[in-house]
Amino acid sequence: MNLRIGIVGLPNAGKSTMFNALLKKQVAFAASYPFATIEPNIGVVPVPDERLTSLADIVEKTEGKRPPLVPATVEFVDIAGLVKGASTGQGLGNKFLSHIREVHLICHVLRIFPDPAVVHIEGEIDPKRDREIVDTELILADLQTVGKQAEPKGKITRDQAVRWELITRLKVGLNQGKQAKDIISDSDEKIVLTDLHLLTFKPVLYVVNVSENQLTEKENISLSPSIQICAKTEEELTSLSSEDQRDYLREIGLRESGLDRIIRKAYEMLGLISFLTCGVKEARACTIGKGTKAPESAGVIHTDFEKKFIKAEVVKYDDFINPGGLATPKPGEGGWKGSREKGKARLEGKDYIVQDGDVIEFKIGT
Repeated sequence: MNLRIGIVGLPNAGKSTMFNALLKKQVAFAASYPFATIEPNIGVVPVPDERLTSLADIVEKTEGKRPPLVPATVEFVDIAGLVKGASTGQGLGNKFLSHIREVHLICHVLRIFPDPAVVHIEGEIDPKRDREIVDTELILADLQTVGKQAEPKGKITRDQAVRWELITRLKVGLNQGKQAKDIISDSDEKIVLTDLHLLTFKPVLYVVNVSENQLTEKENISLSPSIQICAKTEEELTSLSSEDQRDYLREIGLRESGLDRIIRKAYEMLGLISFLTCGVKEARACTIGKGTKAPESAGVIHTDFEKKFIKAEVVKYDDFINPGGLATPKPGEGGWKGSREKGKARLEGKDYIVQDGDVIEFKIGT
């Protein structure tokens, strides 16, 4: 699946600064991986996964040729124009809201950083108020969508009756200021309403934009789920070498950049994992949902693979790197050959549920 994250926030929350950092990361990514799609309001960046480098190292040692890395990717969509009244057409109004309908997760940037030179559109800095403004606009937009649904007349089916009951429940709840996900939580009931593309069904990750000093001081943020970043620092990081980035992050007590932490948190919230493929042609990471079976996982690589799936040869990542379980693996001992010799590779059928970090070679029929 192509994960799409929409970045929203009030003007001067730091949303554009964060997106600029993504664009810089995208340019570096696209230089090596020309398949990345680049559009004015979309940043396509790789999902951080150090396992790919280790897989490429193994192939280089065992096969004498280093394969290119093909990471999974995330599309960040810069959604502009949100102001109070967006649901009724203020700012970019419906254009803003239509962009949100297309994403899997909303990344809501909230400003905490103090800066007299950057005016806050609503006056004093107040993340709680800013969050409520955005939440209200999304609720009002959903209320409009639900309000356009016509009650079925005459002899109706059971499915139509169930759907109308859910819509009625939504109208009441939305009018009370509740979000759709808090009104209807049952997954089967949500499926009935999929065609409405309700905004407040979408998961929200709050990204609290702090100053560099606040980042070092670790502000106490009560929002959940949330991640604390300094958008200005993120933009500056993209101009540093990988080694300098690691050194700087270590100095401020972080293991990885804010952008990478956002991606990891989004995966966690959406129940996503990655399986890996490895050979002389490429070392690739593919995104799937937890609980996905082997044939559907094969279809992520190519649709024909799902139809023609026979078996999947599977090795756990740690076993693929070090099939002998040695404290210091011997050069050239890992990879497919070593995994098979040590009995770490196994064949799985159509009912196998793929696990995060599985290294897989799919057996496909003609």
